[in-house]
Amino acid sequence: MCGIAGQFRFDGSPASPTILRRMADAIAHRGPDGEGFYVDGNFGLAHRRLAIIDLSPAGHQPMQSPDGRYVLAYNGEIYNFQELRLELEALGHRFRSRTDSEVVLMALREWGERAIPRFNGMFAFALWDREKRELLLARDRYGIKPLYLAHSSHGVWFGSEIKAILADQSWRAKLDSKALVEYLTFQNFFTDRTLFENVRLLPAGSTCRIKEGGVGTPVRYWDFDFQEPTQHLSEHEYVERLDGLFRRAVSSQLISDVPVGSYLSGGVDSGSVAALAAREIPDLRSFTVGFDLHSASGIEMGFDERPSAEFMSYLFKTEHYEMVLKAGDMERCMRRLVWHLEEPRVGQSYPNFYAAQLASRFVKVTLSGAGGDELFGGYPWRYFRASAGDDFEHYVDKYYQFWQRLIPNRDLQRVMAPLWPEAKDVWTRDVFRDIFQHHAPALTSREDYINHSLYFEAKTFLHGLLVVEDKLSMAHSLETRVPFLDNALVDFAMTVPVALKLGNLDRTERINENEPGSKTGRYFARTRDGKLVLRKVLSRYVPERISEAEKQGFSGPDASWFRGESIDYVRDRIMDRRAAIYDFLDEKAVRGLIDEHLSGQANRRLLIWSLLYLEEWTQTFLKGEPTGPKHGQSRPRSLAA
Repeated sequence: MCGIAGQFRFDGSPASPTILRRMADAIAHRGPDGEGFYVDGNFGLAHRRLAIIDLSPAGHQPMQSPDGRYVLAYNGEIYNFQELRLELEALGHRFRSRTDSEVVLMALREWGERAIPRFNGMFAFALWDREKRELLLARDRYGIKPLYLAHSSHGVWFGSEIKAILADQSWRAKLDSKALVEYLTFQNFFTDRTLFENVRLLPAGSTCRIKEGGVGTPVRYWDFDFQEPTQHLSEHEYVERLDGLFRRAVSSQLISDVPVGSYLSGGVDSGSVAALAAREIPDLRSFTVGFDLHSASGIEMGFDERPSAEFMSYLFKTEHYEMVLKAGDMERCMRRLVWHLEEPRVGQSYPNFYAAQLASRFVKVTLSGAGGDELFGGYPWRYFRASAGDDFEHYVDKYYQFWQRLIPNRDLQRVMAPLWPEAKDVWTRDVFRDIFQHHAPALTSREDYINHSLYFEAKTFLHGLLVVEDKLSMAHSLETRVPFLDNALVDFAMTVPVALKLGNLDRTERINENEPGSKTGRYFARTRDGKLVLRKVLSRYVPERISEAEKQGFSGPDASWFRGESIDYVRDRIMDRRAAIYDFLDEKAVRGLIDEHLSGQANRRLLIWSLLYLEEWTQTFLKGEPTGPKHGQSRPRSLAA
């Protein structure tokens, strides 16, 4: 697990070792165990190493092939690297290290891009071909590891984080108003845009080739494909096959030359991962973040999962550590969180920041239960729109309305009035519809619609969670692994019939998870209808009270805190007319939405969190000096160059 960065100049100037060092320094937290650089004329690579497998200098990067033709800067873990190594050795390749990095390099040398779909794990890499003077960039299937690009006529800059690009101080950050429309609608980005104008995120499961003077269009080598099987197995067969795949996935992701721990949220997914890991790792360290609920109310009274986590720690005999978050902890970490996360994504991310901080004090690798919900239908209240049986465009319309997580269309133009002239051509319904661009509109069954919904959530919601997890774990030099995103397990999950994932679809009802309102009492009442086959498998590893429990999201009681103990923070940061966000948002419209929350008319906790984030982001990246003091560089050009 590492950080990579580089530049490929088209303007005739050589790659600058000084700038490459600044790029590496900007992401030093991703790799405190070593650094490396490579320059070949107008191309340069920088690498920071977090040593996990083969801690010796043999794992140093950038890494060159024996013939010197290929140079690799790689970030990730390939869990089937030992099997690939044996295959490559049989073809005559010889290895100098025990790293998966060298296996990736040799596989790309032997098979070219055909090697990439064979990698089972998480990765982002840059491969330089000295002979062709061509750069290949790639991301893993699911987008666990990010890779950003910015380019102009002067060249291409890329990195594991945006701050690596900004470290070349000939660039400066600028708000992408069209991306802001996406974010304020979905609390996420569905295109490859980021909040930073001209900085794009290479899509998950994609490669991109860059030659002298030109950046190729990203090419997708893999995509999710949820479909009803043509031949059904028995329920027993599905359970047994899933159980075997899950056990192998967890076991394969325990390989490490440094200590491995596990998050233990109190839920069935992370609990089962920890249970299996504890069978192979004596005194496994486990980590839970809980919340002080003294000022919580209503649904929030169930937000602290420490009792369930403590019970499982007792059963699994883990070495358990906990942290309790209180009102004010968000404020304390916001500046560091924004600096590391850079672009906000789904949810209120600060609990993840503290969870990674806790785990990093004891281990360099931790396991996560992410992915189980998105693969197996863990959010049954979201699929009621998919069961209506309308034509495809009506399905898209209704599902689109549900996913307006922050500001509905009727208010968006008013809120973004200062920027609306330059953002008005963004039609977020079209952005939403484009997720389904490869899906046939002629759907015939409720199962088809639900599989489309699962596809959508894996492509967008899960991807957002993964980007957040990467940034906030690597902020603490911590590697997070996700066993549910093992390739074989995902391939199988996409063929499991909807009827084995979700129950009682005939009774689906509308519940707005962002504004529970009058349905607060029923908010979690239907969640036992999700992940049916997965719960049967995981019930073998966790107690019934865990496997049959209602789903609980990882969120603090912020709705109450924003009205109570944190109200001064909210007022000082985003209800002051001098707030930086009012350079691009309408103060009156924003304050009206905030007042609806403070008065109890609506639950706008996600919007308030997002506004607080945007305020800190603006202060940090647009008005501050995020890359440190300048060093005599020429006048910055906008990232929109």
